[in-house]
Amino acid sequence: MMLLAIDVGNTNTKFAVWDGSAWRAQWRASTDTTRTADEYAPWLNQVMALGGLSFTDVSACIISTVVPQALFNLRNLSRRYIGAEPMVIGEDGLKLGIEVRIDKPNEAGADRLVNAVGAFVAYGGPAIVIDSGTATTFDIVSHDGAFEGGIILPGINLSLQALHEHAARLPRVEIRDPGRVIGKDTVTAMQSGIYWGSIEMIEGLCRRIRQEYGKPMQTIATGGVASLFEGAFPTIDHFDQDLTSRGLLEIFRRNGGAL
Repeated sequence: MMLLAIDVGNTNTKFAVWDGSAWRAQWRASTDTTRTADEYAPWLNQVMALGGLSFTDVSACIISTVVPQALFNLRNLSRRYIGAEPMVIGEDGLKLGIEVRIDKPNEAGADRLVNAVGAFVAYGGPAIVIDSGTATTFDIVSHDGAFEGGIILPGINLSLQALHEHAARLPRVEIRDPGRVIGKDTVTAMQSGIYWGSIEMIEGLCRRIRQEYGKPMQTIATGGVASLFEGAFPTIDHFDQDLTSRGLLEIFRRNGGAL
């Protein structure tokens, strides 16, 4: 039997199926807090069928969400269509297996903690985990796997949206390398700003983190936007789009989950 791992972000929700030895398939849907279990089910059943899977193949579910309003419907999805009570990150009794070394541990987002678990299991520590989504986060994982805090700033798409919505003559643009730093028109100027500005921001913050931390650290990048920059960052050691799923799988195992 298989595990369904659900990661709910502010913009997208990722569904991934683990068959006991590998990730069989992954799908993304727009995060919608009003979508009911009965609305999720036909879509999920259809995309699973395209990968040769069905609800009857899945026996367990684990959910991580930064959108609390989405949990009710996804919990019902697991109960009704998989027949399993899901494990939910952050709920009482669920062990993450890591120490949270920040001043207010209850403020640490579920996604950040799951990424820390996934990064440590796959790559060890100390490490910097960069997650590029609605927000861009930099999270610090210690040599023993503890979560030690980090940085939160607006994500790339959010920054572009703000430019478009609050500057009357600035259009929506594609995130891409314009081929040069100095833009020769509005579109390439914006593309240069967001592309090279993001690279320099990430490089600079990683440098400052390493200086403050005082120890060698590897860097892992994940998130929906990270792939656009793959190969452009000399400071990033690993691009891993499965990082959150790895973390969810490990937490499932640490809490006695078996397939």
